[in-house]
Amino acid sequence: MPRPDRTAEMTLAGLNLIKQAMSIYDADLKLTVCNRRFQQMFDLPAPLVRPGADFAETLNFLVASGEYGEIDDPDAYVMARVEQARAFVPHYLERERANGQTISVEGSPLPQGGWVTVYTDISEIKSQEALLWTRSEELSDQLLDRAEQLAQSNRQLAATIDQLEETKRGLAEIEARTRLTTEMMPAHIAHIDRDGRYTFTNRKLTSVFPGRDAAILGQDFSDVLGAETAEILRPHVVTALAGEPSVREYTDVASQRRIRTAFTPDPGPTGGVYILSTDVTEEVQARAALEQTHKRELAAQLSSGLAHDFSNLLTIILGLQGRLRKLGLPPEAADLIQATQAAARRGGVLLDKIASISGPREIHLQSLDLTSFFSAFSPLALAALPDGVTLSIVHHLSGRPLLLDPGAMQDCLLNLVLNARDAIGQTGGQISIEAAEVQNTWLEITVADTGPGFSDAALEHALDPFFSTKGAEGSGLGLSMVYDQIKLSGGQIRIANTPEGGLVTLQLPLRFADVEAGRAMVLLVDDEDDIRAATRDILIELGHHVVEAQTAEEARGLAALPEIDWVISDINLAGEITGVALCAELAAARPALQLALITALPSGHSLRQQGNARWPVLKKPLTRTDLAALFTANTAA
Repeated sequence: MPRPDRTAEMTLAGLNLIKQAMSIYDADLKLTVCNRRFQQMFDLPAPLVRPGADFAETLNFLVASGEYGEIDDPDAYVMARVEQARAFVPHYLERERANGQTISVEGSPLPQGGWVTVYTDISEIKSQEALLWTRSEELSDQLLDRAEQLAQSNRQLAATIDQLEETKRGLAEIEARTRLTTEMMPAHIAHIDRDGRYTFTNRKLTSVFPGRDAAILGQDFSDVLGAETAEILRPHVVTALAGEPSVREYTDVASQRRIRTAFTPDPGPTGGVYILSTDVTEEVQARAALEQTHKRELAAQLSSGLAHDFSNLLTIILGLQGRLRKLGLPPEAADLIQATQAAARRGGVLLDKIASISGPREIHLQSLDLTSFFSAFSPLALAALPDGVTLSIVHHLSGRPLLLDPGAMQDCLLNLVLNARDAIGQTGGQISIEAAEVQNTWLEITVADTGPGFSDAALEHALDPFFSTKGAEGSGLGLSMVYDQIKLSGGQIRIANTPEGGLVTLQLPLRFADVEAGRAMVLLVDDEDDIRAATRDILIELGHHVVEAQTAEEARGLAALPEIDWVISDINLAGEITGVALCAELAAARPALQLALITALPSGHSLRQQGNARWPVLKKPLTRTDLAALFTANTAA
C-alpha cells in the first residue's frame, strides 16, 4: 500500500492531467486542493493556489483582473459572493469571460463541508453551435432554439447526475457505518411496522434470544419470539405505536433468560416501532445478590442491638426464676418456674438463629461435581428420615463440574428435606430431588414431597422470617435461611403445590468450573515465607506465572508493571498498610487489575468484611480447589 504522502502526490499528479480546472474549498472557505489547470485558466499567483488560500482573496484578485467585467462596487460584489459560498448549493452555469472564452461552472457541496468546483472550457462547443446556426438557414428558428436548450439541459442533467451519485455514495457510507454500529452493540436492534412485521434487524437475535431463527425479516414478531413472550410485549408495542416510549424487563419463557427491551416510536411517515433488547441475566443475578447483602446488613444492624438487650433480659429472667425455685414454693409453682426457664432458654436459641441469619456470611465457590455431591448427600439426608419416608435423587446434568458453595448447597437441601419430612408426617410418603441445567443459564433443583402441600398462608408467607406452621416446634427460620442463601448466590426460589404435594424450586446461576482460565501473571503478597511459598507452588501448578512481594511497599512497585494481571494479597501484612488498603490503592491506580485477598481472620472481623465487600476473600489454609475456583469464576463472569 502506498504511503499517505505518496498517495497525495499521485492524486495531485492525476488531477493535473485532466482537461478541466478544479478547486476544492473547505467549510471555512480555505483552499484544500486545486490542479494546475485552475491556476493556468485564471492566471492566479502562486499564493492563491496553495492549500489554505482564502476564497475572498482569490475573488478580490479575479475582480481586480477584470475576470467578471466592470464591477461598480468590488467590495460589495466580493462580500455577496462570499455569503453565497457559505450557504453553498449545487449549481451549473455558463458564462463568457472578459477574454472572450466561454466556460461552464459546475459546483457540488461535499458531505464533510465545503465544495468542489469544476471549470470546463466550452468555447469550441459554443463556436460549433454558432456555426451550425449560421449554416442551417433551412432549419427553423424554433428547432435551433430547441437544440440549444437541449444541449444546455443535457449539461445541467449531467451535473445533477454527478451530484446524485455523490449523495448516493455518502448515504451508502452512512448506512454502512450505522450497520457496523448496530452489529457491534451487544443487543438485538430491530424495527417492526404497524402490522408487527420486522423490517430491520441486526444479527444479534440468537445471542439475546437463544433458539430463535435469525432470518426474521417480513415475519410477525409474535411468530419469532413465541406466543408467551409476545403476549408480555404486545401492550408495549401498542403503546409505542401510539407515540409513547417504554421499557420492560421480563423473563423470556423459552430461554429463561432475563431480558430488558426498550420500545421507541418511529416518527417517520410509515410509523412502526424500534425495539432494542438486551440480555441482563447476569446483571439481575448480581443485583439480587447485592440487594440481599444490603438487606442482611440492615438486619444485622437492627438485630445486633436487640439481641444484646434481649439476652440481658433473658439472663435476668433465668436468674430470678432460679432464685424463686430456691424458696421452696409449692409443686405447682415449681412447674411454672421450670416452664418459664425452658421458654427463656428457647429464646436464647432463637437469638442465636437470628444472629446466624443476619450475621456475616460469605459465598465460597468451589468446583463441585454434583454427581459425587448427591452420592454423599443421600445417606446424610436418609439418616434424618423415618422408615416410612423414602428419598429419590435424579439429575439430568452434562457432567461438567460447576462453581457452587458445597456447604451452602448441603444446608439448603437438608433444610428442605427436613421440612418435607415434617409435612409428610408419620403416615409415610416420598421426597424427590431433581436437578437439571436450564437453557445454559440456570442450575434448577426441585424438592417435591407427597404431603398435604402448602396452605394459602404458607404460599404467601413461607419465605418470611418467623413464619411457621409447626406451632411451638418451629422457629420459622428454615425456609427464610434457604431464601437468604439462594439470594446471596444470585439465584431465586419458588414454592408451589402440585397434585401430589408441595414443591420448592431453587434456581442458581449456572457457571461451569472447567472454563479455561488461561495463564495469568500473578503478584502474590504475603509476609510469611512458608505460606507464600505454598501458595506460589499451587499457582504454578495451575499454570500461572508468579511474582512475589513480602511487603505492601514492594507490591506497589511491582503492581505498576503492565504484565501483572492479578494481585493476591494477605490482609494482615507487616507494616502499617493492610492488604485491604493496598488493594484499594491498586484498584484506583489500575481499574482493570484483578484483585483478591487471603486471610485467617474470622468472618466477623471488620477488615475481612471491608475486603469482602469489594473483592473475593479466600480463607487460609488455601487449597488448589480454592485458587482454581477463583480464576475460573472470574473467567466465567
